[in-house]
Amino acid sequence: MKTKKTLLLLISLSASTLVRAESLPAPKLSPGDTWNYVETVETAPNGWRQTHDEVVLLRTTSDHIYYEVKQAGTTQPANEAISGADWSRSRNVNGTETIVNQPLSFPLSVGKTWVVKYTEANPNVKHKSESLDTRFKVVGPESVEVPAGKFDAIKIEAEGDWTAQTAPMQSATGGTVSTQTGTTVVMQTNRATPVVATGRLYKAFWYVPEIGRWVKSVEEYYNSNGVRTQRFSSELESFKHGGAQ
Repeated sequence: MKTKKTLLLLISLSASTLVRAESLPAPKLSPGDTWNYVETVETAPNGWRQTHDEVVLLRTTSDHIYYEVKQAGTTQPANEAISGADWSRSRNVNGTETIVNQPLSFPLSVGKTWVVKYTEANPNVKHKSESLDTRFKVVGPESVEVPAGKFDAIKIEAEGDWTAQTAPMQSATGGTVSTQTGTTVVMQTNRATPVVATGRLYKAFWYVPEIGRWVKSVEEYYNSNGVRTQRFSSELESFKHGGAQ
């Protein structure tokens, strides 16, 4: 009980320290650090699913974090992954490794901003290209309550835009024409004109330095009519530091 109270006090002090200090450095992570989250995915109009995932840190280097993720209750082996040293996520975009999500940018300071922007050619069969422009900002300390408890966290918010150009597509319709001399099959090919779709996105992360990661996150995507189409949320259920609760 004393250890838990001490941890909560340190968390509270770290969040308030951000207001007084110029910046906060990246946290010190250790192999075996374990985060358990409840993950919720909502898809309009009625789609909904929830999982419980365990994230275990394997090792760190000066540039990357190596970790594994496993879903509770599954017999499948854990998926091993790599992120940037700031938990940023990268992948191959047009042949180049590109950051596609960066919830944190160390050192953190109130008012600090950064941008994640990229355009991807032929991301799927429906789109010829997709562009995302996301602008992040450190808002400051904010209290947040999740299944793991109540924390004085540091809130980071992001707003942005997405644009997608549909790929040229062809469709064929057929029919038959009957005459006295027989039946003829008639086919007609239609080419769909590419269109451009746009929308907006919103993200928020509640980061706690002593936890080494966010305790809550929300990512929302909206279509051109301002209607939310998807929402991804994550809340910390428990945390274990290097083998000790």
